[in-house]
Amino acid sequence: MDVDDTTSKCKLYVGSQALGFRRDHMEVFSIRCYHLLRMGSLLTGIWLTAYGIMLSEPSSNSQQQRERTAELIFEKYNVPALFLAKNAVLTSFASGRATSLVVDGGGGSTTIAPVHDGYVLQKAVASSPIGGELLTDCLLKSLESKGVMIKPRYSFKRKEIQLGVFQTVDLDFPSTTESYRLYSQRVIASDIKECVCRAPDTPYDESSYSNIPMTPYELPDGQTIEIGADRFKIPDILFNPSLVQTILGMDNFVEIASSARGLPQMAIESINKCDVDIRRELFSSILLAGGTASMQQLKERLEKDLLEESPQAARVKVLASGNATERRFRWLTTEKWFWGFALEIDVLKY
Repeated sequence: MDVDDTTSKCKLYVGSQALGFRRDHMEVFSIRCYHLLRMGSLLTGIWLTAYGIMLSEPSSNSQQQRERTAELIFEKYNVPALFLAKNAVLTSFASGRATSLVVDGGGGSTTIAPVHDGYVLQKAVASSPIGGELLTDCLLKSLESKGVMIKPRYSFKRKEIQLGVFQTVDLDFPSTTESYRLYSQRVIASDIKECVCRAPDTPYDESSYSNIPMTPYELPDGQTIEIGADRFKIPDILFNPSLVQTILGMDNFVEIASSARGLPQMAIESINKCDVDIRRELFSSILLAGGTASMQQLKERLEKDLLEESPQAARVKVLASGNATERRFRWLTTEKWFWGFALEIDVLKY
């Protein structure tokens, strides 16, 4: 979507489709990386509506952030009605459950939120800065340390010089920003991660995975790379964040990773902060959601680790959609919209 707010000094391009076209001097950033209070002027360029609306929000949003959102919606656009719904609640409703523990693996962070009777138990919400984008950056840096340089799609073109033989010609765009170059590389690295990476059955150990078979992957420019232990090491960062320290080029994230906890520890800590009466039900209704949840074998590994670390009487059950595509798109997108629509009709009609 291309959003052009004539009152702003800049032109906003929103969404991955718009970012697929390279533009000179275009900077790339994620709205969630900025505090809502600092981003009000940009958000007004996106929320061009005068209808009653429903917004899904992170389970960890503060009261100040909610008030700022409501102020922006009501005072800037005179919207007649607003309903703020927690992501975890929508995910839980989408699975047909009013009570569950939602493990939401997003791009910028991972959030674990207990939902009881349709309400998020705010005191027990746990979050970690380890998300899908950090895993992508770790994979990108690890490949670069091995001499693999990923060329952004805009930086070359391939032409057929004879039947079945292609030549890669480099293109020069000096006005391309560093943020867009990095974004374009991340798109490719993210696809590599989704295609070849899988959570290991046991905690990653360098010596145990040093001789595993290599998996080929063809880059857009035609070169084929071989990926070995990184296929298991990168996903295991979700369970052991300290692995970030072993990846060259990730020095800026060492301090963040050292203070982060693994998924099983976060889940158990979150459940233990809830009332004793509902802990058994939370252990038996752990919902995997978000793009990172589509990681191969993540559900099985999380369930295995929780069984080992949870109380003996607990019946651990991790639930996810049937396949990775549904888990990433339908599980959160279609069903969230369905339940959001149902809530909006029920609440906003008054």
